[in-house]
Amino acid sequence: MGIYGALSSAVTGLRAQAHSLENISGNIANSQTVGYKRMETSFMDLIPDAPLKSQVPGAVLAQSRATNNLQGDIQTSANETYIALNANGFFVVEPKVGQSDGNSVFAGTNYFTRRGDFEIDKDGLLVNGAGYYLKGLPIDPATGNISGSVPEVIKLSNAYLPANVTKTINYQANLSQLPKTANYNKNVYNSELLQSAHYGSGPWQSAAVAGTTAVVGTDPAINHIADLSNMSFTINGKPTNFVFHDNADPVPSGGTAINLAGKTLEEVAAEVQTVLRNTGGAAQDVNISVANGVFEVDLGSDYHASFSVSGTAADALAVTGVSSTPSRPDVLAITADEADNFVAQSISGGAITVYAHNGAPVNVQLRWAKVDSAAAGGQDTWQLFYMSDSNAAGSGVEWKAVTAGDPPTPEQYKFNSSGSLVGAGKPSVTIEDLTVNGVFIGDVELAHQVNGITQFADVNGTVSVSTLNQNGYGAGEFLSVAITDSGRVVATYSNGERIEMAQVATAQFNGVNSLKRLDGGVYQSTAESGEPIFDLSGSGIIGGALEASNTDISDEFTKLIITQQAYSASTRIVSTADEMLKEALSMVR
Repeated sequence: MGIYGALSSAVTGLRAQAHSLENISGNIANSQTVGYKRMETSFMDLIPDAPLKSQVPGAVLAQSRATNNLQGDIQTSANETYIALNANGFFVVEPKVGQSDGNSVFAGTNYFTRRGDFEIDKDGLLVNGAGYYLKGLPIDPATGNISGSVPEVIKLSNAYLPANVTKTINYQANLSQLPKTANYNKNVYNSELLQSAHYGSGPWQSAAVAGTTAVVGTDPAINHIADLSNMSFTINGKPTNFVFHDNADPVPSGGTAINLAGKTLEEVAAEVQTVLRNTGGAAQDVNISVANGVFEVDLGSDYHASFSVSGTAADALAVTGVSSTPSRPDVLAITADEADNFVAQSISGGAITVYAHNGAPVNVQLRWAKVDSAAAGGQDTWQLFYMSDSNAAGSGVEWKAVTAGDPPTPEQYKFNSSGSLVGAGKPSVTIEDLTVNGVFIGDVELAHQVNGITQFADVNGTVSVSTLNQNGYGAGEFLSVAITDSGRVVATYSNGERIEMAQVATAQFNGVNSLKRLDGGVYQSTAESGEPIFDLSGSGIIGGALEASNTDISDEFTKLIITQQAYSASTRIVSTADEMLKEALSMVR
């Protein structure tokens, strides 16, 4: 082939370097194009068939090589609908093919791009700077789960967000083992407990010491209690002895001496009560009164106390030995008249705004009251109350207990010595027919989770609320939309709610550099690239960011110099081959 072969090889070299120059110029031109992937030039030698010792380098062929697998720099942006991919893959997009009745029409074809400068158009669609519309899958607002499996163009609605009634309140808290209520006094026995017998229709728990009938207030005590007789009250195993006398001199011993001279039976009962209360312990809340000559002994709020009465004075009054363990009444409601005492005997459990079916907000105030104590011989037990009517007056109900069953009984939170709820605990309870200040909400679940309510020691003596939120909201006006780092398209409304509307779909390819390039930085799958592998996890998506072109200007200019030199060298070969041909032709002249 000789000179003609060299001339032909030089021409292919010129063509190859021209192809390289075209790629370089395109890369430099798109150095600021969002998501652009530069094109490299690969050179392949073409060797003519010849014997081994006669082989020559031959010509050259230039081919384009994609760099779709090489990521550009990630740049942050203030636009919340801009997104970038910090991973392999592409956003799934589709071009609009027309309009019908004012609505955009799409052909249903998937294209793929790294260009993430998406903005909302007039139809509520997310379109990038090249005119391609973002695709994903809708999210069910009720469950928060993705609906469907085939990506579709994401369409946003700027309609008002309807109100959502509160169905669940997530509530977790620690109840101090010793609640320091306003009524609490470390020197007063059981003062940290709710005095359950003092509320509602619950009777005072008492036992009577039977005796003879007498006229209260005027009947002399000496008519019923003999001189130098005695009586012993034993409360929770602790005896208190009394000796009664009629101006005895010296005063008798063997117990607290009470002079009967000039006193009525009621006055003597009051003295006995005072002495018993001063003994402390379970007797601290004792009440003794006289009705028709009968001693009535009330143990107050100590529901685990027992007592007995004995002695010659009791015998003279025909008193028989009595032992009783009072029972604690259920407290289902607190009237307005009782509210101040209730607040003084309970501690705040926090407050939260919930929403009715029409979006009306109401404030639910919670209070905890400890109704029993291991220190008093029972089990640490609490009740939860909520304010049902802040405007209640007189006998109107202001606070209600959280109850269960029919007839209703209080939900009781019972704790063991380790501060955990006994047994399986209370993962949740239900406030049935919740109504606050006349606004009906309905049944609301208080979700505590397994160990959400505890009773550990707390020096402050208060309730420490760790979780308090609910799932309702009022109606709201559409404000804005953003795409999160998990690929969720989230709408923000004037009521503060953020509703997930769609999940951005991404796609990956096994032969990523074999995709076909189209205008606008989009790609089309080919037989060599393989079918797209869709991903709905949102992995790698970065919200409020864009991927820059992966073109390196300095590298492109370096390649430009090399290409220019190679092209110039190829032209010299053509010139030299031309001179040699002229010399060969001149030999025949």
